[in-house]
Amino acid sequence: MSLLAASRRPWALATLLLLLASCGIASLFSGAIDIPPRVLLMYNLGPEDALWRQILLDLRLPRILLAALGGGALALAGAAMQALFRNPLAEPGLTGVVSGAALGATLAFASGLALWLVWPAAFAGALAIASLAWTLGRRHAGSAGLLLAGIALNALCASLIGLVFAFASDPLLRDLTFWSMGSLAAAEWTTLTWFAPLVLVAAALIGREWRGLNALLLGEREALHLGFRVSALKRRLFVLTALLVAPLTALCGAIGFVGLIAPHLARMLIGAHHRWLLPTAFCCGALLLVLADWLARTALPPAELPVGLVTSLLGGPFFLWLLAREGKS
Repeated sequence: MSLLAASRRPWALATLLLLLASCGIASLFSGAIDIPPRVLLMYNLGPEDALWRQILLDLRLPRILLAALGGGALALAGAAMQALFRNPLAEPGLTGVVSGAALGATLAFASGLALWLVWPAAFAGALAIASLAWTLGRRHAGSAGLLLAGIALNALCASLIGLVFAFASDPLLRDLTFWSMGSLAAAEWTTLTWFAPLVLVAAALIGREWRGLNALLLGEREALHLGFRVSALKRRLFVLTALLVAPLTALCGAIGFVGLIAPHLARMLIGAHHRWLLPTAFCCGALLLVLADWLARTALPPAELPVGLVTSLLGGPFFLWLLAREGKS
């Protein structure tokens, strides 16, 4: 049950957008070096002020935008999977989508492909592993089959990634190790030029499926009786989910639990109606990853924590709480 009446859902969404903008601005000016906002308003800049402006515009701002888009993408993927599987524990990491994308991206990196060719390999890996998890998991009643299939496929992907690491050269091993822990350090304006359109187009397409997602909450048979082509709907959702997760994984590595936490926060806030749940989850996911990246940059200055480590530290206890709550219901 949501905390807000239906008439207040637009206000909740507007509040989340305001919080996201505020956290983004605060994150822009704080970090290992706190930079005063005045440097963006000055015309005659000294050498130090010019360097600060360059840090703000060329390093921090693309990173914040990447965090917002990536967190929103993971949240939408999680919301779609939870409706598709009718399982509140489903999310891209648990069902193998993230590990499949990581495997595809790792193989592409090891093959020496350019970065713009890495994300199609990640997309293929995510789609293959997600489809396999669904095929294996649906043979068992309830959520146990899906979770067990996801655990097994995650372990298989981790083993294959480990084999690539074992035979990698030292420079490649260093790059892969840092990438695998999850980091937004690769954010650049050039990468955003292809990453942002992919995410926004996939988000718009998945947003058009809100009626089908609402119907899937009732069950596949009920959705079929309501006139939805369930098999085609599921295929579209699998492809769109993989398309949301793969580019972020190719750029930043595996970032877990955002796709689990954000849809639940949105559902607690505005209810399960996907017309409002999807944009609200996107905003919650964007806010979570912006905050996690801000914490990763400022917790131990001048060192920087991997953002995947921060999201796991926050998401692990949340998942255990959710699992305990579901067990009591």
